[in-house]
Amino acid sequence: MSSLILLSNRLIKLLGNLSKILCYPFHWVFPKKRFTIPEFSAPKTHPTNIHKIPKIIWQTNYTNKVSLPVYLNYLFNRLMSLDYEYRYTSTEGRLEYLKANSTQEVVDAYEDLINGASQADLWRLVVLYNEGGLYMDIDAHFIWPLNKIIEPEYEELFLTTKRHMSNYFIAVQKGNQIIKDTIDLVVKNIQTKNIDGGVYILTGPGALNEAIGEKKVNVKLYKYICVQGSFTNEYFQYIDKPRGKWTHAKKNELLKSMIN
Repeated sequence: MSSLILLSNRLIKLLGNLSKILCYPFHWVFPKKRFTIPEFSAPKTHPTNIHKIPKIIWQTNYTNKVSLPVYLNYLFNRLMSLDYEYRYTSTEGRLEYLKANSTQEVVDAYEDLINGASQADLWRLVVLYNEGGLYMDIDAHFIWPLNKIIEPEYEELFLTTKRHMSNYFIAVQKGNQIIKDTIDLVVKNIQTKNIDGGVYILTGPGALNEAIGEKKVNVKLYKYICVQGSFTNEYFQYIDKPRGKWTHAKKNELLKSMIN
């Protein structure tokens, strides 16, 4: 089975890269054309089995009016997750959710963040802790049907790269203690202005890896779950926000409290 999944991975990457190449002339001819990712998409089929992790996919982005490659990426993911519901949250919606569903301490920490990726890091943790389900970055895509990736008995599933646990894919039951611990670490990092490691340590995978530590969790290598950048790239993802990727954020521009 693992060989079949790896073959699927390679074929999907080939498909994604081909479609990405074809999207350059499309956006050259139609530079202002954008496609809308819906805020909600109901399951297309009835669940075939009961999972401990709720069958909800959460995503966010600086806008849901996206380029063709990002939209194709979304459509492909929906094809691979037919018995899951889909929920998109806007930049404004993230803060609204936190104000209604989190503590003032978390809201204050979130409002101190400048970088959109850092804001998304904290929001995804809170929504997963409160609601459960699966979060995946807007540029990532599944390489195998989602109901075959997450086993029914899993209470969590984390993705690992060759170096660390990543936070571009997280699947958990609501109330997961590791997620709660990660929220606490992120809030502490913001309060203590722990910016030396950039976004990665402040709100990103660094905090998640610290919270997991030596705990035994369900984990799979990224190439058996989902990967990033096949259908899209930085140019297409940030087509209306050049240099908007978190890697361009300067350390001294991560927190409002360090500028004001």
